[in-house]
Amino acid sequence: MGYPVSIATTAGRIGGWRADPAIPAKGALVVVQEIFGVNAHIREVVERFAAQGFVALAPALFDCIEPDIELEYTPDGVARGRDLVEQLGFDRAVAMVDAAACAVAEVGKVGAVGYCWGGTVAFLANTRLKLPAVSYYGGRTVPFLHERLSAPMLFLFGENDPIISAEDIARHRERQPQASFHVYAAGHGFNCDQRADFNQAAATDALARTLTFFTRTLT
Repeated sequence: MGYPVSIATTAGRIGGWRADPAIPAKGALVVVQEIFGVNAHIREVVERFAAQGFVALAPALFDCIEPDIELEYTPDGVARGRDLVEQLGFDRAVAMVDAAACAVAEVGKVGAVGYCWGGTVAFLANTRLKLPAVSYYGGRTVPFLHERLSAPMLFLFGENDPIISAEDIARHRERQPQASFHVYAAGHGFNCDQRADFNQAAATDALARTLTFFTRTLT
């Protein structure tokens, strides 16, 4: 069962949601939110990873702007979330991921996994913090593809994603040849059961690939 935590960062203290496995941990994961905050879906993701043997922690990245933000998967929620990520910026987001990684470092090796906007933050946690990372449909990564990987990397995309084109996926493959890739017959947000594009088969397979990736890179 997950529980709220407080994390010290360079931007001040922020909240987060952490869950610990019932068995000795295989490692630790920083779970990077979508633009909707550490909502029920992200808390469920955290607890799912803990059930599979990883300490998991989702830092509440918007807390340095406004605490306890949880947005709905609606046009208004999207608009508010986009405004918040613009206010936050990637540099501050990566710094807070670093703080979260430090908060669970006693467990052992740490990785990052992110979703949507958080998928791009997870990629930057790889290039800048040297964390093994998995990016689920990271829609803002293209401008950063010049950055070199510093650890193993897995990209997961949906071929019907209106935000990430086939050309964008090709750019990822071209600029990051050392990374692993998988593309599903699915849309954006296929891992989230609160979205219209939720795809159970893709989500199940993606989780299996993610667990295999982190078992290999963190243990």
